[in-house]
Amino acid sequence: MPFPKSAKAYLEAVRNYEPGKPIEEVEREYGLKHAVKMASNENALGPSPKAVAAVRKALSKIHRYPDGGSFYLRQKLARKLGVSPESLIFGNGSDELLVFAARAFAGASDEVVIADPTFLIYEIASLAENARVIKVPMRDFHYDLDAMRAKIGPKTKLVFIANPDNPVGTYVPEKALAQFLSGVPEGVLVVLDEAYYEFARAKKDYPDSLGLLRRFPNLFVTRTFSKAYGLSGLRIGYGVGAPSLVGALGKVREPFNVNLLAQAAAAAALDDKAHLARTLRLVAGGRAYLRNECRKMGIFTVDTVTNFVLADLGRPARPVYEGLLKRGVIVRPMNAWGLGTFLRITVGKPAENKRLVKELRAILERSAQ
Repeated sequence: MPFPKSAKAYLEAVRNYEPGKPIEEVEREYGLKHAVKMASNENALGPSPKAVAAVRKALSKIHRYPDGGSFYLRQKLARKLGVSPESLIFGNGSDELLVFAARAFAGASDEVVIADPTFLIYEIASLAENARVIKVPMRDFHYDLDAMRAKIGPKTKLVFIANPDNPVGTYVPEKALAQFLSGVPEGVLVVLDEAYYEFARAKKDYPDSLGLLRRFPNLFVTRTFSKAYGLSGLRIGYGVGAPSLVGALGKVREPFNVNLLAQAAAAAALDDKAHLARTLRLVAGGRAYLRNECRKMGIFTVDTVTNFVLADLGRPARPVYEGLLKRGVIVRPMNAWGLGTFLRITVGKPAENKRLVKELRAILERSAQ
């Protein structure tokens, strides 16, 4: 289909984001039942029961527009984080906040510095604003912050850092991040994407990003309720930054961007510490199991601190991915990131993890015959 001549010409080069396949699509396509999805880094336990109850209670109000400022959620989260309510902004998923940053700060002739590989939305959102994206290769699956700093020039407006990174799963320690931020010009916005913060925060050298905000006003921290809190389907995330920065981002925020069900669920999820603790235990155990089983099969995995495992099969991964689909197990091929021999596997429930291992081993053994 030809690209519309009346559209902005540079948009033709912007690729669409391709999410992991939904369960329903795979079951329809392959005539399956009981497929399991281990592709999109969702919470295998599902949402907090308190969040579900809050959604049910709010359903009778969906004929009304939501609170455009997310007042009650803003007040609760500000108290929890120890920040001012004016320091918070909410998005339809934290990825919308990444789009806000690109929309507000990047444009034609501007440059945006990112790692490679990293979350695809950084590049997509920047190119959608006609900015030039500069990719800096990782070193041994870790951010090369010195190389990224060297790429910051007079045209640089934005730097995106995923901490921990997606799809790799490694993180930047506090000392290294603070040193990097000290060398970034004040006129360059650094977006620290902490979508997987809850899984990594127990590490002793994981950054106190909110503490760093007091030292670096050009830092903007984003987090999500999609992963550890299990609210992917409702789409809600938040950002923390200097009130002046948050005000600028609010200029490009659409009204009523966060629906009332999402606001109610997020507020309730914050109160369910027990569910979050169960999630973290499930992920820690499942991650260790998956990495150990991959090691037994001769598969290298990155030392991740997230709820997913990046596995190098040492061979083209696409046929293995397709073989798993036929067996009702959905994982994520990494071709879009230039990692053609890798699969990204979300930690599931114990039975799901065992099923993945069983089917993966069967495919690899059959191909070796």
